[in-house]
Amino acid sequence: CASLFSCAGEEKRVGTRTVVVGHRPVSETDAYVAQKFCDNRIVSSKYTLWNFLPKNLFEQFRRIANFYFLIIFLVQVIVDTPTSPVTSGLPLFFVITVTAIKQGYEDWLRHRADNEVNKSNVFIVENAKQVQKESEKIKVGDIVEVKADETFPCDLIFLASSSIDGTCYVTTASLDGESNFKTHYAVRDTTVLCTDEAIDALTATIECEQPQPDLYKFVGRIIIYGSNQEPVARSLGPENLLLKGATLKNTKKIYGVAVYTGMETKMALNYQGKSQKRSAVEKSINAFLIVYLCILLSKATVCTTLKYVWQSNPFNDEPWYNEKTKKERDTFKVLRMFTDFLSFMVLFNFIIPVSMYVTVEMQKFLGSFFISWDKEMYDEEIKEGALVNTSDLNEELGQVEYVFTDKTGTLTENSMEFIECCIDGHKYKDCISEVDGFSQTDGPLKYYGKAEKSREELFLRALCLCHTVQIKEADQVDGLIGHPEQYEDVGFLISSLVGGRYQLLHVLNFDPVRRRMSVIVRTTTGTLLLFCKGADSSIFPRVQQEEIQQTKVHVDRNAMDGYRTLCVAFKELTQKEYDKIDRQLNEAKMALQDREEKMAKVFEDAEADMHLIGATAVEDRLQEQSAETIEALHAAGMKVWVLTGDKMETAKSTCYACRLFQTSTELLELTAKMVGESERKEDRLHELLMEYHKKLIQDVPKNRGGLKRSWTLSQEYGLIIDGSTLSLILNPSQDSSPSNYKNIFLQICLKCTAVLCCRMAPLQKAQIVRMVKNTKGSPITLSIGDGANDVSMILEAHVGIGIKGKEGRQASRNSDYAVPKFKHLRKLLLAHGHLYYVRIAHLVQYFFYKNLCFILPQFLYQFFCGFSQQPLYDAAYLTMYNICFTSLPILAYSLLEQHINIDTLTSDPQLYMKVSDNAMLQWRPFLYWTFLGAFEGLVFFFGVYFLFQNSSLEDNGKVFGNWTFGTIVFTVLVFTVTLKLALDTRFWTWMNHFVIWGSLAFYVFFSFFWGGVIWPFLKQQRMYFVFAHMLTSVSTWLAIVLLIFISLFPEILLIVLKNIREKNHQVRNKMIRKAPDSLSARPSVRPLLLRTFSDESNVL
Repeated sequence: CASLFSCAGEEKRVGTRTVVVGHRPVSETDAYVAQKFCDNRIVSSKYTLWNFLPKNLFEQFRRIANFYFLIIFLVQVIVDTPTSPVTSGLPLFFVITVTAIKQGYEDWLRHRADNEVNKSNVFIVENAKQVQKESEKIKVGDIVEVKADETFPCDLIFLASSSIDGTCYVTTASLDGESNFKTHYAVRDTTVLCTDEAIDALTATIECEQPQPDLYKFVGRIIIYGSNQEPVARSLGPENLLLKGATLKNTKKIYGVAVYTGMETKMALNYQGKSQKRSAVEKSINAFLIVYLCILLSKATVCTTLKYVWQSNPFNDEPWYNEKTKKERDTFKVLRMFTDFLSFMVLFNFIIPVSMYVTVEMQKFLGSFFISWDKEMYDEEIKEGALVNTSDLNEELGQVEYVFTDKTGTLTENSMEFIECCIDGHKYKDCISEVDGFSQTDGPLKYYGKAEKSREELFLRALCLCHTVQIKEADQVDGLIGHPEQYEDVGFLISSLVGGRYQLLHVLNFDPVRRRMSVIVRTTTGTLLLFCKGADSSIFPRVQQEEIQQTKVHVDRNAMDGYRTLCVAFKELTQKEYDKIDRQLNEAKMALQDREEKMAKVFEDAEADMHLIGATAVEDRLQEQSAETIEALHAAGMKVWVLTGDKMETAKSTCYACRLFQTSTELLELTAKMVGESERKEDRLHELLMEYHKKLIQDVPKNRGGLKRSWTLSQEYGLIIDGSTLSLILNPSQDSSPSNYKNIFLQICLKCTAVLCCRMAPLQKAQIVRMVKNTKGSPITLSIGDGANDVSMILEAHVGIGIKGKEGRQASRNSDYAVPKFKHLRKLLLAHGHLYYVRIAHLVQYFFYKNLCFILPQFLYQFFCGFSQQPLYDAAYLTMYNICFTSLPILAYSLLEQHINIDTLTSDPQLYMKVSDNAMLQWRPFLYWTFLGAFEGLVFFFGVYFLFQNSSLEDNGKVFGNWTFGTIVFTVLVFTVTLKLALDTRFWTWMNHFVIWGSLAFYVFFSFFWGGVIWPFLKQQRMYFVFAHMLTSVSTWLAIVLLIFISLFPEILLIVLKNIREKNHQVRNKMIRKAPDSLSARPSVRPLLLRTFSDESNVL
């Protein structure tokens, strides 16, 4: 059979597999060696029972903070350190355990879901009988029977069904969210094999590509061997492949052969390897960690140095009451210094907040539910709300600088309403009756006249036939109830609407690159016709040039009005021409390598030299509140770019309608029309780029200070570019400078308020996003779209948002967040994004602050204990400070805090700019928190130190010891850092009250309990009755209250001054509003929200 494939091209069969249908050898004389393929088990879990512990521990200790604490713990175990290994071991154990339990539980859910799929029952045809097996036992080559409403257990090649015509209907909602029925076709030679006996007798092999994740691509061929006939080869495409996870509908049963199983199915490949996006906050955390690590190292170095300076005095080195042992005297001094350094590292190690990572993870995970629960982002029409696919990027929503949006289905409703059409240059609108009354004869457009009746009929037939229709059961067409089984060909059915019967011979499918589709039909008289419809840019170059002008006038005017246009053309084929196209198409379909390219070449040849009939115009209305949303995003300091595949005039009209462009915006165009089609187009492009660069950058005075992101010049500029010009900029010819073009273009783009990119291919959308994302400063980008063509830019941007639209659910499946409508983007960014950022930024700064407050007194204490590494705090306090005493208040704050009301955030977009550019995690606020922590640490230590200057703090003259000293410091510390959070809280709920006052009560209760019992497992009962005894002193009570007040006084003072300033600001605003009308009524072309900051200053 080698000669059989000579027509299919001479491609190398690299990356293909051969499947023997039913494991039945082609020839009885040939030895059948079964190929090894993976089994049908689905494994979405990461761990097994045996590898969970080592694998999970390995993953967790790859985190710097965890690994650091592990090293500290090991040092405590090996070296004689001042604190027990429990002090660092227990917090580390807690963090590791909580994370492991969370990941283990998530993995157990995945195991359970896998088992439900793997253990489900399926029917396999073996020896002409149905055998019931578990799904995981299916092998490649097995013939599987699937009944109505069942899910396909693996990827199957469709062989036969209960329908006579060999079709079946499938929904792929679980794969791409599309709930409409899709028609799949069996190989025509196997459609009659509708029983177990017949299908089991089939002898065939399938050659197909190796598994790949694209749901809509499949290349293969089936070779069917008859008993006394030559082998027959048929091409296989996506229409013959039934995907795992899809569901059979409206068909009693089907037979299929397994080609991809288990982890090689397209569904499994689609859920693997999604790139992990990281937020900018994580980078800030790492930078702050390095600073604190340097502080830790410097503290340990200072203490080690001063210890040996102090011990240079023999009396200090070896006092009479503490003589050294022989072993201590014989130890090398360098080794002693090293172990002392490690001991100080251990003593101060709590300055690094290990529990912060767990708190951040919990805050992100729990915080993401607030988006899903938001009732304002619930859409009644589709009965769905917002969806969070990635909780790691919540705070990134508050830092967006560039928004890249699709147009159709995102800014518009993607619901087309017919407006008008033109046939041979004659305009038709407001049709009243059949074809005779089709022309518009009233109003100012009478002079358009009518086209010939034959041309009108031809136009309507082209529209009806060049179309794919899904027939559902009980659909009624011209009084006939339609059932999917009734019609051998969709073409025959549709033709009943336009008179006559047509045989559908070939469909030349639509795709985003071709931007057109065609059908080849045969009439009852035997005439062969090719009908084609598509975008004007793809139709006009393929029709007779003299026919274009009369239709182009209508197309351009419709586009200017914001309508979407479609051109219709036809071509009559001779039998010889058709035979050539038919042969070439069949050859291309048989190719295993480069099938798409070969098919595209045949399509291109077939669609040449057509005749233009006319064009249609449909309206795609703007989505509700899309204009207001874009205004709000602009006012919030974001630049909005529209990336669309539509023609320029339509897209430009939509941009004006949704207020992306204002009437005062000066538009700069970089389009094929401006550049021209001549050989000098690169020179012309260079001239345009230099002209725009001079206008926007060289001739504009530099902005001096002012508000952040104040890119808005006294004159607003908008840029329009199309796909062909963008290709010229990004991929110029060799004799021009590509990087120079790209840099100039980028500088122009960044200075424009809004950018419209039209005629964009999906890959070009991603290129634009990547270009902006990689500019200086790495601005945070967000992409939003609703269709499969938007997936590449959604994955490319820092934050990807999918709209649950009418083009399926691929965009929402591949996004980080999914919302029902574009208008929901406003609240998602301005309210949720703003609050998430403020909360997590406060959480990070607060963690570093409270740990500095905690460890600084420990460092100062060394100066008063001869640098002997004596701990200031008890081991229990060291261990529980971050785990119990101070962890819940900040978690509750980071989930519930609303420093500004949500309605205010949504209605006043300029508040978004106050936290833009990572404002709360810059070095300035970090240093403020660090100095605050240092100040409070000094107050805690020296306040208690001066209190102890009066050594007799009790009535009976007894003195307090060092553990009482440390406990007073610790008590002031816990109360101060908790009350600091209470001062910062603007939005109080019962939960905040419960965790803040509950944490303080728990600390007091624990201290009484810990000091009130003699613990048998402790060698020294050093804390016995210390806390209770400490509180018997009035001086101690006074000192604790006074020190807490002194520590918080700067914070209280700042809050008071801030409130006074805000009240003054409000009074000033009221006075401005009462100013004379002549001042406030200054005419403005732009809406209020879109006034530039310079305008606002003029008003004031």
